[in-house]
Amino acid sequence: MQHFTKLRIATIGILMIGIGWGLNAQTSSDTYQKPNIIFILTDDLGFGDLGVLFQKQRTTKDGNGAPQEFTPNLDRMANEGALMPHHYSAAPVCAPSRASLLLGQSQGHANIRDNQFDKALAYNHTLGSILQEADYKTAAIGKWGLQGKGKAPNWPSHPLNQGFDYYLGYIRHGDGHEHYPKEGIYRGTKEVYENRTNITPDLDKSYTADLWTAAAKKWIVDHKKSEEGNKPFFMYLAYDTPHAVLELPTQAYPKGGGLNGGLQWLGEPGKMINTASGEVDSWIHPDYADATYIPENSKKPVPWTNVYKRYATDTRRIDSAVGDILQLLEDLKIDDNTLVIFTSDNGPSVESYLENQPIVPTFFGSYGPFTGIKRDCWEGGLRMPTIARWPKHIKKGTVVSSPSISYDWMPTFSEVAGIPAPAVSNGTSLLPSLTGQGDQSPSSIYVEYFQNGKTPGYDDFSVDLRDRRRNQMQMIRKGDYVGVRYDIKSENDDFEIYNVIEDMEQSENLAGSGDFLELQQEMKARVLQQRMPNSTAVRPYDQALVPSILAKDLKKGVTWKSFEGNFPWVPSVAALTPSETGVSKQISPEIQISENSKVLYFEGYIEVPADGVYTFYLSANAGGVLRIHESTVIDADYGYTKNSKMSGQYRLKAGLHPISLYYRSGKKGKPQFNLEWNGPTFAKEAIPESVLFH
Repeated sequence: MQHFTKLRIATIGILMIGIGWGLNAQTSSDTYQKPNIIFILTDDLGFGDLGVLFQKQRTTKDGNGAPQEFTPNLDRMANEGALMPHHYSAAPVCAPSRASLLLGQSQGHANIRDNQFDKALAYNHTLGSILQEADYKTAAIGKWGLQGKGKAPNWPSHPLNQGFDYYLGYIRHGDGHEHYPKEGIYRGTKEVYENRTNITPDLDKSYTADLWTAAAKKWIVDHKKSEEGNKPFFMYLAYDTPHAVLELPTQAYPKGGGLNGGLQWLGEPGKMINTASGEVDSWIHPDYADATYIPENSKKPVPWTNVYKRYATDTRRIDSAVGDILQLLEDLKIDDNTLVIFTSDNGPSVESYLENQPIVPTFFGSYGPFTGIKRDCWEGGLRMPTIARWPKHIKKGTVVSSPSISYDWMPTFSEVAGIPAPAVSNGTSLLPSLTGQGDQSPSSIYVEYFQNGKTPGYDDFSVDLRDRRRNQMQMIRKGDYVGVRYDIKSENDDFEIYNVIEDMEQSENLAGSGDFLELQQEMKARVLQQRMPNSTAVRPYDQALVPSILAKDLKKGVTWKSFEGNFPWVPSVAALTPSETGVSKQISPEIQISENSKVLYFEGYIEVPADGVYTFYLSANAGGVLRIHESTVIDADYGYTKNSKMSGQYRLKAGLHPISLYYRSGKKGKPQFNLEWNGPTFAKEAIPESVLFH
């Protein structure tokens, strides 16, 4: 039986030793059962759209005359689990945001950046593939948009090629702008695929939020009834609402919920779901049908316009769907050990796609207490409405005060599944902050993005940030402080620095204070130290030399750790307990370790002799990952061909740079790998011991 040894799940109070890949409950610990995982992702839903995060507070602040959205099921979910008010999206628009989430990589490493809609998701580890390896059944339902070029239905990065056993939804990005696939009342007919079959001809009057919910419920029920029903499952449920055309459902949400109520999959052509009747694009929630508000500087109530009734109804529909799914989990008696995450892909939008019916997110304050919307790297474009619920391990009423970001979910889900995350992930497991067990390691929060528009000039926004030209942007957060650069011309541009705890609107730029000179320099260095250039998304700082660091009391050589067990990929070692440790003069396989060790990890500093471009070369019998600072310079893991030589270039300033090598042997016996480099002053050679320190 394949296994890895001594993986810590210390954050939930469990030490699992000798856990197998693809284990059932009988072979794992009696005190720990892998949870089911449901990840619910909405499209353009703002931080401020949730009652528990902002709508209730807004009404208290502005009085009962303010227009208000209601999200009772999401509010209840937050009360029963963890509210995460400092959770960020990896990008302020959907394609790069979703790519970073699925790959577990920041926008400094993900292959899809900026507005690269419909580009093929990289062939690498995904949330689906790693959980498949942990013996989960996996499903993706809803919007995809990362399929790549190809003839339907054989797109190269179809979800079935990226770690999912089942798929139903919109493959193309643009299809998600229309919420009635067959009728196409605003944007034309679109295509819904079940696995590789176009089922659109059967989808009369199927509002997509209802369709995805009914399909999700059906898949969960079918899985639990199947021969593999004892296996845990992972579902990626990606709604295409509330953004784009803001179409309305056909009718009220069906009464009840769960196994016998709420939305149901009927499977009859022409009536695939139980709301595929009535009038398309017609039903407004009664809480909003006759709603009024009192505009500023007025005492007279005014009716809501149609577009805001639509937006609030669409948001409420998602809220009802979440309640329906949670009831299903309870009915199936899997509620306690199912981890459910609810979040969004980016900040709120100004697009309704309805003729002569523009939408402005100021009406509901969809950006919350922040400045910025979709496509902004201010807090309003990146802070997500995020909730986590797992009754068995997350205490009711938990509020997570530490910052986190969407690519943290890969190591988080890896840890709850009892497997180490791939070393190429840029994330950090969030289990300590969610469960209250153990110490939470800081997340590495970094965003880069390009868009040639402007931040809107809304009165709610910080005066200095209104109408700001975007162009090249970056955001980095350290503790309570966020650094932001807009319209970047070079790596030397200063960051604006804001304390986003005390100043959520980002109204006071602290960068001019002498107290923040050190943080300014640290942020300028850090944004270069945690990214790799991508030729399809050129940045003005791509050619910058990565700054070195200062370190004292260093000794010669590098430290190493070995780990026993069998690993299907090059693992992060953060949650692993080493079987042996030591110090080596070089990063070399010439060290004495147990023949049962399958992973070797080296860590130290490399002293670069001169400014310039350095090329690193790695070959290994099973795989390896080379990282300098937080940048993955060589990824010789997913799909790696045995003993093939891979290389990566990195621009370095002279001085000390942290270096780490993750090596996987794949078999017993002596490690077999080769690491070399060349630079501006020397030809290719093994990295000499004279430049290595710890």
